[in-house]
Amino acid sequence: MTTTQQSAALIPDDVARAAVLPESYTDEKNVTYPAFAWLRKNNPLGVAQLDGFDPIHLVTKFDDLISIERRPEIFANAPKNPILNSQADDAFIRSLTGGSIRSIDVVTYMDPPEHTTIRRLINPWFRPGNVKQFAEQVRGLAKREVDRLFDYDGECDFAKDFGLLYPLRVIMTLFGLPPEDEPKVMKLTQEFFGTNDPEEQRAEVAMTPDAAARMWTAAVADFNAYFHQHTMDRRANPTDDLLSIIANSKIDGEFIDERYANGEYIAIATAGHDTTSATLVGAMLALIENPDQLRLVQNDMSLVDRLVEESIRYVSPVKHFMRTAVQDAEVRGQTVHEGDRFMLCFPSANRDEEKFGPDSHDFDVTVDRGKHAGFGFGPHQCQGMMIARLELKILFEELLPRLGSVELNGTPRYTQTNFVGGLKSLPIRFRHA
Repeated sequence: MTTTQQSAALIPDDVARAAVLPESYTDEKNVTYPAFAWLRKNNPLGVAQLDGFDPIHLVTKFDDLISIERRPEIFANAPKNPILNSQADDAFIRSLTGGSIRSIDVVTYMDPPEHTTIRRLINPWFRPGNVKQFAEQVRGLAKREVDRLFDYDGECDFAKDFGLLYPLRVIMTLFGLPPEDEPKVMKLTQEFFGTNDPEEQRAEVAMTPDAAARMWTAAVADFNAYFHQHTMDRRANPTDDLLSIIANSKIDGEFIDERYANGEYIAIATAGHDTTSATLVGAMLALIENPDQLRLVQNDMSLVDRLVEESIRYVSPVKHFMRTAVQDAEVRGQTVHEGDRFMLCFPSANRDEEKFGPDSHDFDVTVDRGKHAGFGFGPHQCQGMMIARLELKILFEELLPRLGSVELNGTPRYTQTNFVGGLKSLPIRFRHA
Protein backbone atom coordinates (compact mmCIF):
# COMPACT_ATOMS: atom_id res chain seq x y z
CA MET A 1 0.00 0.00 0.00
CA THR A 2 1.31 3.46 -0.88
CA THR A 3 1.75 6.32 1.57
CA THR A 4 -1.37 8.00 0.19
CA GLN A 5 -3.46 4.91 0.72
CA GLN A 6 -2.14 4.53 4.25
CA SER A 7 -3.09 8.09 5.14
CA ALA A 8 -6.31 8.44 3.12
CA ALA A 9 -9.56 7.70 4.89
CA LEU A 10 -10.45 4.06 4.51
CA ILE A 11 -14.00 3.39 3.35
CA PRO A 12 -16.08 1.23 5.71
CA ASP A 13 -16.11 -2.34 4.46
CA ASP A 14 -19.87 -2.53 3.89
CA VAL A 15 -19.85 0.67 1.83
CA ALA A 16 -16.80 -0.44 -0.17
CA ARG A 17 -18.43 -3.78 -0.97
CA ALA A 18 -21.62 -2.03 -2.09
CA ALA A 19 -19.68 0.25 -4.46
CA VAL A 20 -17.15 -2.22 -5.81
CA LEU A 21 -18.38 -5.80 -5.97
CA PRO A 22 -20.26 -7.03 -9.08
CA GLU A 23 -23.07 -8.61 -7.07
CA SER A 24 -23.94 -5.22 -5.55
CA TYR A 25 -25.00 -3.95 -8.98
CA THR A 26 -27.86 -6.44 -9.14
CA ASP A 27 -29.69 -4.09 -6.75
CA GLU A 28 -28.59 -0.58 -7.69
CA LYS A 29 -31.52 1.18 -6.01
CA ASN A 30 -30.98 -0.33 -2.56
CA VAL A 31 -27.25 -1.10 -2.55
CA THR A 32 -24.95 0.77 -4.93
CA TYR A 33 -26.66 4.16 -5.15
CA PRO A 34 -27.03 4.59 -1.36
CA ALA A 35 -23.34 3.67 -1.01
CA PHE A 36 -22.35 6.24 -3.62
CA ALA A 37 -24.49 8.90 -1.93
CA TRP A 38 -22.73 8.19 1.38
CA LEU A 39 -19.32 8.39 -0.28
CA ARG A 40 -20.04 11.68 -2.04
CA LYS A 41 -21.09 13.20 1.27
CA ASN A 42 -18.55 11.64 3.63
CA ASN A 43 -15.52 10.28 1.77
CA PRO A 44 -15.52 11.14 -1.95
CA LEU A 45 -11.95 10.00 -2.61
CA GLY A 46 -11.51 7.36 0.05
CA VAL A 47 -9.75 4.02 -0.30
CA ALA A 48 -11.56 0.69 -0.62
CA GLN A 49 -9.50 -2.17 0.75
CA LEU A 50 -11.35 -5.42 0.09
CA ASP A 51 -10.01 -8.94 0.35
CA GLY A 52 -8.85 -10.20 -3.01
CA PHE A 53 -8.56 -6.75 -4.61
CA ASP A 54 -5.85 -4.12 -4.80
CA PRO A 55 -6.48 -1.02 -2.65
CA ILE A 56 -8.26 1.58 -4.81
CA HIS A 57 -9.46 5.15 -4.50
CA LEU A 58 -13.18 5.44 -5.31
CA VAL A 59 -13.77 8.58 -7.39
CA THR A 60 -17.40 9.46 -6.76
CA LYS A 61 -17.67 13.20 -7.53
CA PHE A 62 -18.30 14.57 -11.02
CA ASP A 63 -15.56 17.20 -10.98
CA ASP A 64 -12.94 14.75 -9.67
CA LEU A 65 -13.80 12.24 -12.37
CA ILE A 66 -13.44 14.90 -15.07
CA SER A 67 -10.16 16.10 -13.60
CA ILE A 68 -8.67 12.62 -13.74
CA GLU A 69 -9.96 11.77 -17.21
CA ARG A 70 -8.63 14.99 -18.67
CA ARG A 71 -5.09 14.37 -17.38
CA PRO A 72 -4.04 11.15 -19.17
CA GLU A 73 -0.37 12.13 -18.82
CA ILE A 74 -0.78 11.71 -15.04
CA PHE A 75 -3.64 9.23 -14.74
CA ALA A 76 -2.93 6.50 -17.26
CA ASN A 77 -4.86 3.47 -18.46
CA ALA A 78 -1.66 1.41 -18.43
CA PRO A 79 0.39 -0.19 -16.91
CA LYS A 80 -2.26 -1.66 -14.59
CA ASN A 81 -5.64 -3.01 -15.61
CA PRO A 82 -8.06 -0.28 -16.80
CA ILE A 83 -10.86 -2.64 -15.75
CA LEU A 84 -11.17 -3.63 -12.11
CA ASN A 85 -10.44 -7.32 -11.69
CA SER A 86 -9.68 -9.33 -8.61
CA GLN A 87 -6.03 -10.08 -7.92
CA ALA A 88 -6.68 -13.71 -8.94
CA ASP A 89 -8.13 -12.61 -12.29
CA ASP A 90 -5.23 -10.26 -13.02
CA ALA A 91 -2.75 -13.01 -12.11
CA PHE A 92 -4.41 -15.37 -14.59
CA ILE A 93 -4.17 -12.78 -17.38
CA ARG A 94 -0.48 -12.22 -16.64
CA SER A 95 0.14 -15.97 -16.71
CA LEU A 96 -1.04 -16.00 -20.33
CA THR A 97 0.77 -12.88 -21.52
CA GLY A 98 4.16 -13.24 -19.94
CA GLY A 99 3.46 -10.66 -17.28
CA SER A 100 1.37 -8.04 -19.12
CA ILE A 101 -2.14 -7.19 -18.00
CA ARG A 102 -3.12 -6.45 -21.60
CA SER A 103 -5.11 -9.36 -22.95
CA ILE A 104 -6.64 -7.48 -25.88
CA ASP A 105 -5.26 -4.73 -28.10
CA VAL A 106 -8.10 -2.28 -27.71
CA VAL A 107 -7.78 1.46 -27.06
CA THR A 108 -9.07 1.00 -23.52
CA TYR A 109 -5.68 -0.50 -22.64
CA MET A 110 -3.66 2.17 -24.44
CA ASP A 111 -2.22 5.57 -23.65
CA PRO A 112 -0.94 8.20 -26.08
CA PRO A 113 0.79 8.09 -28.50
CA GLU A 114 -0.33 4.51 -29.28
CA HIS A 115 -3.91 5.34 -28.33
CA THR A 116 -3.89 8.41 -30.56
CA THR A 117 -2.52 6.48 -33.55
CA ILE A 118 -5.07 3.67 -33.36
CA ARG A 119 -8.08 5.81 -32.60
CA ARG A 120 -7.27 8.25 -35.39
CA LEU A 121 -7.64 5.47 -37.96
CA ILE A 122 -11.42 5.39 -37.83
CA ASN A 123 -12.30 8.66 -36.09
CA PRO A 124 -13.63 10.15 -39.36
CA TRP A 125 -16.23 7.39 -39.59
CA PHE A 126 -17.71 8.41 -36.22
CA ARG A 127 -17.96 12.13 -36.95
CA PRO A 128 -21.49 13.60 -36.91
CA GLY A 129 -21.56 14.32 -40.62
CA ASN A 130 -20.79 10.71 -41.47
CA VAL A 131 -23.08 9.22 -38.84
CA LYS A 132 -26.07 11.20 -40.14
CA GLN A 133 -25.99 9.32 -43.43
CA PHE A 134 -27.06 6.15 -41.59
CA ALA A 135 -30.19 7.73 -40.07
CA GLU A 136 -32.66 6.29 -42.56
CA GLN A 137 -31.04 2.86 -42.41
CA VAL A 138 -31.30 2.90 -38.62
CA ARG A 139 -34.88 4.17 -38.81
CA GLY A 140 -35.81 1.28 -41.05
CA LEU A 141 -34.41 -1.14 -38.47
CA ALA A 142 -36.23 0.68 -35.66
CA LYS A 143 -39.57 0.52 -37.49
CA ARG A 144 -39.19 -3.22 -38.06
CA GLU A 145 -38.20 -3.83 -34.45
CA VAL A 146 -41.17 -1.82 -33.11
CA ASP A 147 -43.50 -3.73 -35.44
CA ARG A 148 -42.03 -6.96 -34.07
CA LEU A 149 -42.53 -5.75 -30.48
CA PHE A 150 -46.25 -5.33 -31.04
CA ASP A 151 -46.42 -8.86 -32.47
CA TYR A 152 -45.94 -10.05 -28.87
CA ASP A 153 -49.59 -9.20 -28.26
CA GLY A 154 -49.20 -7.16 -25.13
CA GLU A 155 -46.62 -9.05 -23.06
CA CYS A 156 -42.88 -9.61 -23.42
CA ASP A 157 -39.54 -9.35 -21.70
CA PHE A 158 -38.49 -5.93 -22.98
CA ALA A 159 -34.81 -6.68 -22.30
CA LYS A 160 -34.53 -10.13 -23.84
CA ASP A 161 -37.12 -9.79 -26.59
CA PHE A 162 -36.38 -6.25 -27.72
CA GLY A 163 -33.78 -4.17 -25.90
CA LEU A 164 -30.85 -6.49 -26.52
CA LEU A 165 -31.76 -7.17 -30.13
CA TYR A 166 -32.31 -3.74 -31.65
CA PRO A 167 -28.84 -2.28 -30.88
CA LEU A 168 -27.18 -5.55 -31.92
CA ARG A 169 -28.94 -5.46 -35.28
CA VAL A 170 -27.86 -1.86 -35.80
CA ILE A 171 -24.22 -2.71 -35.08
CA MET A 172 -24.27 -5.82 -37.27
CA THR A 173 -25.81 -3.83 -40.13
CA LEU A 174 -23.17 -1.10 -39.86
CA PHE A 175 -20.44 -3.75 -39.73
CA GLY A 176 -21.92 -5.56 -42.71
CA LEU A 177 -22.14 -8.86 -40.81
CA PRO A 178 -24.62 -11.54 -41.95
CA PRO A 179 -27.89 -11.75 -39.98
CA GLU A 180 -27.41 -15.47 -39.42
CA ASP A 181 -24.41 -14.65 -37.21
CA GLU A 182 -26.58 -12.71 -34.78
CA PRO A 183 -26.89 -15.51 -32.15
CA LYS A 184 -23.13 -15.98 -32.06
CA VAL A 185 -22.34 -12.28 -31.68
CA MET A 186 -25.09 -11.90 -29.06
CA LYS A 187 -23.73 -14.82 -27.03
CA LEU A 188 -20.16 -13.54 -27.13
CA THR A 189 -21.21 -10.02 -26.19
CA GLN A 190 -23.12 -11.23 -23.15
CA GLU A 191 -20.21 -13.44 -22.09
CA PHE A 192 -17.72 -10.61 -22.60
CA PHE A 193 -19.51 -8.29 -20.16
CA GLY A 194 -21.07 -11.00 -18.00
CA THR A 195 -17.85 -12.54 -16.72
CA ASN A 196 -19.02 -12.19 -13.11
CA ASP A 197 -22.60 -13.28 -13.73
CA PRO A 198 -23.24 -16.97 -12.90
CA GLU A 199 -25.99 -17.10 -15.52
CA GLU A 200 -23.51 -16.22 -18.28
CA GLN A 201 -20.79 -18.69 -17.27
CA ARG A 202 -19.55 -21.17 -19.84
CA ALA A 203 -19.97 -24.80 -18.85
CA GLU A 204 -16.27 -25.47 -19.38
CA VAL A 205 -15.20 -22.66 -17.03
CA ALA A 206 -15.02 -23.83 -13.44
CA MET A 207 -16.11 -21.42 -10.69
CA THR A 208 -12.58 -20.75 -9.48
CA PRO A 209 -11.33 -17.41 -8.05
CA ASP A 210 -10.09 -16.50 -11.55
CA ALA A 211 -13.24 -17.61 -13.39
CA ALA A 212 -14.03 -14.09 -14.61
CA ALA A 213 -10.64 -13.78 -16.34
CA ARG A 214 -11.06 -17.23 -17.87
CA MET A 215 -14.47 -16.23 -19.22
CA TRP A 216 -13.05 -12.97 -20.59
CA THR A 217 -10.14 -14.63 -22.40
CA ALA A 218 -12.40 -17.33 -23.83
CA ALA A 219 -14.80 -14.73 -25.23
CA VAL A 220 -11.93 -12.67 -26.66
CA ALA A 221 -10.42 -15.76 -28.31
CA ASP A 222 -13.75 -16.65 -29.93
CA PHE A 223 -14.25 -13.07 -31.10
CA ASN A 224 -10.74 -13.06 -32.63
CA ALA A 225 -11.41 -16.31 -34.47
CA TYR A 226 -14.77 -15.04 -35.71
CA PHE A 227 -13.45 -11.72 -37.01
CA HIS A 228 -10.31 -13.23 -38.60
CA GLN A 229 -12.25 -14.64 -41.54
CA HIS A 230 -14.06 -11.34 -42.06
CA THR A 231 -10.79 -9.39 -42.02
CA MET A 232 -9.32 -11.64 -44.68
CA ASP A 233 -12.47 -11.36 -46.78
CA ARG A 234 -12.69 -7.55 -46.54
CA ARG A 235 -9.05 -7.14 -47.47
CA ALA A 236 -9.57 -9.32 -50.52
CA ASN A 237 -12.99 -7.85 -51.34
CA PRO A 238 -13.29 -4.41 -49.74
CA THR A 239 -16.72 -2.79 -49.33
CA ASP A 240 -17.92 0.45 -47.73
CA ASP A 241 -19.06 -1.04 -44.40
CA LEU A 242 -17.38 -0.35 -41.06
CA LEU A 243 -15.75 -3.76 -40.88
CA SER A 244 -14.06 -3.14 -44.21
CA ILE A 245 -12.88 0.31 -43.13
CA ILE A 246 -11.22 -1.13 -40.04
CA ALA A 247 -9.75 -4.15 -41.86
CA ASN A 248 -8.20 -1.94 -44.51
CA SER A 249 -6.84 0.76 -42.21
CA LYS A 250 -3.11 1.33 -42.64
CA ILE A 251 -0.20 2.70 -40.65
CA ASP A 252 2.85 3.81 -42.66
CA GLY A 253 1.37 2.21 -45.77
CA GLU A 254 0.85 -1.23 -44.19
CA PHE A 255 -2.36 -2.86 -43.03
CA ILE A 256 -2.76 -2.52 -39.29
CA ASP A 257 -1.83 -5.60 -37.32
CA GLU A 258 -4.82 -7.92 -37.04
CA ARG A 259 -4.70 -7.71 -33.26
CA TYR A 260 -5.48 -3.98 -33.50
CA ALA A 261 -8.27 -4.63 -35.99
CA ASN A 262 -9.74 -7.25 -33.67
CA GLY A 263 -9.56 -4.81 -30.77
CA GLU A 264 -11.60 -2.25 -32.70
CA TYR A 265 -14.15 -4.85 -33.82
CA ILE A 266 -14.61 -6.16 -30.30
CA ALA A 267 -14.87 -2.71 -28.72
CA ILE A 268 -17.57 -1.62 -31.16
CA ALA A 269 -19.45 -4.92 -31.21
CA THR A 270 -19.59 -5.18 -27.42
CA ALA A 271 -19.63 -1.65 -26.01
CA GLY A 272 -21.55 -0.32 -29.01
CA HIS A 273 -24.21 -2.93 -28.41
CA ASP A 274 -24.41 -3.45 -24.65
CA THR A 275 -24.24 0.16 -23.49
CA THR A 276 -27.05 1.16 -25.84
CA SER A 277 -29.23 -1.82 -24.92
CA ALA A 278 -28.70 -1.17 -21.19
CA THR A 279 -29.67 2.48 -21.66
CA LEU A 280 -32.74 1.61 -23.72
CA VAL A 281 -34.06 -0.97 -21.26
CA GLY A 282 -33.20 1.18 -18.24
CA ALA A 283 -35.03 4.09 -19.84
CA MET A 284 -38.14 1.96 -20.30
CA LEU A 285 -38.11 1.03 -16.61
CA ALA A 286 -37.67 4.71 -15.71
CA LEU A 287 -40.65 5.64 -17.90
CA ILE A 288 -42.75 2.91 -16.30
CA GLU A 289 -41.82 4.17 -12.83
CA ASN A 290 -42.42 7.79 -13.92
CA PRO A 291 -45.49 7.69 -16.19
CA ASP A 292 -45.76 11.47 -16.12
CA GLN A 293 -42.42 11.62 -17.93
CA LEU A 294 -43.68 9.19 -20.57
CA ARG A 295 -46.75 11.32 -21.17
CA LEU A 296 -44.67 14.49 -21.36
CA VAL A 297 -42.52 13.10 -24.16
CA GLN A 298 -45.46 11.56 -26.00
CA ASN A 299 -47.23 14.92 -25.95
CA ASP A 300 -44.09 16.81 -27.00
CA MET A 301 -41.71 14.73 -29.11
CA SER A 302 -39.23 17.61 -29.18
CA LEU A 303 -38.26 16.29 -25.74
CA VAL A 304 -36.77 13.13 -27.24
CA ASP A 305 -33.25 14.55 -27.32
CA ARG A 306 -33.57 15.41 -23.63
CA LEU A 307 -34.94 11.92 -22.98
CA VAL A 308 -31.86 10.38 -24.61
CA GLU A 309 -29.42 12.37 -22.49
CA GLU A 310 -31.37 11.89 -19.28
CA SER A 311 -31.55 8.14 -19.94
CA ILE A 312 -27.79 7.87 -20.39
CA ARG A 313 -27.17 9.90 -17.22
CA TYR A 314 -29.76 8.07 -15.16
CA VAL A 315 -28.90 4.53 -16.27
CA SER A 316 -25.11 4.99 -16.53
CA PRO A 317 -24.46 1.70 -18.37
CA VAL A 318 -20.68 2.08 -17.95
CA LYS A 319 -20.13 1.52 -14.24
CA HIS A 320 -16.40 2.17 -14.03
CA PHE A 321 -12.99 2.47 -15.62
CA MET A 322 -9.70 2.39 -13.75
CA ARG A 323 -6.80 4.82 -13.90
CA THR A 324 -3.31 4.59 -12.39
CA ALA A 325 -1.25 7.59 -11.27
CA VAL A 326 2.12 7.56 -13.01
CA GLN A 327 3.41 10.47 -10.92
CA ASP A 328 2.46 12.36 -7.79
CA ALA A 329 -0.50 14.70 -8.28
CA GLU A 330 -3.35 16.43 -6.51
CA VAL A 331 -7.03 15.50 -6.54
CA ARG A 332 -9.63 17.25 -4.36
CA GLY A 333 -6.83 19.02 -2.51
CA GLN A 334 -5.34 15.66 -1.57
CA THR A 335 -1.90 14.51 -2.67
CA VAL A 336 -1.93 11.16 -4.46
CA HIS A 337 1.17 9.23 -5.37
CA GLU A 338 2.62 7.29 -8.25
CA GLY A 339 1.11 3.82 -8.35
CA ASP A 340 -2.20 4.76 -6.71
CA ARG A 341 -5.22 3.25 -8.49
CA PHE A 342 -8.53 5.02 -9.06
CA MET A 343 -11.95 3.56 -9.79
CA LEU A 344 -13.94 6.14 -11.75
CA CYS A 345 -17.51 5.58 -10.57
CA PHE A 346 -19.65 6.91 -13.42
CA PRO A 347 -23.06 6.14 -11.86
CA SER A 348 -22.04 8.16 -8.81
CA ALA A 349 -20.69 11.08 -10.84
CA ASN A 350 -23.98 11.14 -12.77
CA ARG A 351 -25.95 11.50 -9.50
CA ASP A 352 -23.64 14.10 -7.95
CA GLU A 353 -25.87 16.64 -6.19
CA GLU A 354 -23.32 19.44 -6.62
CA LYS A 355 -23.50 19.00 -10.40
CA PHE A 356 -27.08 17.89 -11.03
CA GLY A 357 -28.96 19.40 -8.09
CA PRO A 358 -30.78 17.98 -5.07
CA ASP A 359 -33.11 16.01 -7.37
CA SER A 360 -30.22 14.23 -9.09
CA HIS A 361 -31.79 10.85 -8.25
CA ASP A 362 -34.96 11.78 -10.14
CA PHE A 363 -35.62 10.90 -13.78
CA ASP A 364 -36.79 14.17 -15.31
CA VAL A 365 -36.78 15.10 -19.01
CA THR A 366 -37.87 18.67 -18.30
CA VAL A 367 -34.60 19.66 -16.61
CA ASP A 368 -31.57 20.65 -18.66
CA ARG A 369 -28.88 19.10 -16.48
CA GLY A 370 -25.98 19.98 -18.75
CA LYS A 371 -23.17 17.63 -19.67
CA HIS A 372 -23.23 14.23 -17.96
CA ALA A 373 -20.43 11.70 -17.54
CA GLY A 374 -22.08 8.91 -19.50
CA PHE A 375 -19.65 9.11 -22.42
CA GLY A 376 -16.59 10.03 -20.39
CA PHE A 377 -14.15 12.88 -21.02
CA GLY A 378 -10.72 13.46 -22.47
CA PRO A 379 -8.97 11.24 -25.03
CA HIS A 380 -10.93 8.16 -23.93
CA GLN A 381 -14.33 9.75 -24.47
CA CYS A 382 -16.69 7.26 -26.12
CA GLN A 383 -15.89 7.07 -29.81
CA GLY A 384 -19.36 5.81 -30.73
CA MET A 385 -21.44 8.33 -28.81
CA MET A 386 -22.98 9.84 -31.94
CA ILE A 387 -24.15 6.41 -33.11
CA ALA A 388 -25.58 5.65 -29.66
CA ARG A 389 -27.49 8.93 -29.57
CA LEU A 390 -28.81 8.33 -33.09
CA GLU A 391 -30.01 4.80 -32.27
CA LEU A 392 -31.79 5.87 -29.10
CA LYS A 393 -33.36 9.01 -30.59
CA ILE A 394 -34.77 7.17 -33.58
CA LEU A 395 -36.02 4.26 -31.50
CA PHE A 396 -37.87 6.54 -29.08
CA GLU A 397 -39.36 8.47 -32.02
CA GLU A 398 -40.71 5.25 -33.51
CA LEU A 399 -41.81 3.52 -30.30
CA LEU A 400 -43.30 6.11 -27.98
CA PRO A 401 -46.07 7.47 -30.26
CA ARG A 402 -47.33 3.90 -30.73
CA LEU A 403 -47.26 3.00 -27.03
CA GLY A 404 -50.65 3.41 -25.35
CA SER A 405 -49.68 2.10 -21.94
CA VAL A 406 -46.92 0.07 -20.35
CA GLU A 407 -46.45 -1.46 -16.89
CA LEU A 408 -44.32 -4.01 -15.11
CA ASN A 409 -45.36 -7.63 -15.48
CA GLY A 410 -42.76 -9.18 -13.19
CA THR A 411 -39.57 -8.41 -11.32
CA PRO A 412 -36.73 -6.61 -13.18
CA ARG A 413 -33.34 -8.32 -12.93
CA TYR A 414 -29.86 -6.86 -13.44
CA THR A 415 -26.67 -8.40 -14.81
CA GLN A 416 -24.12 -9.10 -12.10
CA THR A 417 -21.36 -6.77 -13.26
CA ASN A 418 -19.48 -3.73 -12.02
CA PHE A 419 -18.17 -2.86 -15.50
CA VAL A 420 -20.74 -2.48 -18.31
CA GLY A 421 -24.34 -3.60 -18.09
CA GLY A 422 -27.81 -3.08 -16.76
CA LEU A 423 -31.16 -4.82 -16.81
CA LYS A 424 -31.11 -8.31 -18.30
CA SER A 425 -34.81 -8.95 -17.72
CA LEU A 426 -37.72 -6.48 -17.78
CA PRO A 427 -41.11 -8.23 -18.05
CA ILE A 428 -43.74 -5.74 -19.25
CA ARG A 429 -47.40 -5.59 -20.18
CA PHE A 430 -48.28 -3.01 -22.82
CA ARG A 431 -50.87 -1.98 -25.37
CA HIS A 432 -50.88 -0.14 -28.65
CA ALA A 433 -51.96 3.50 -28.70
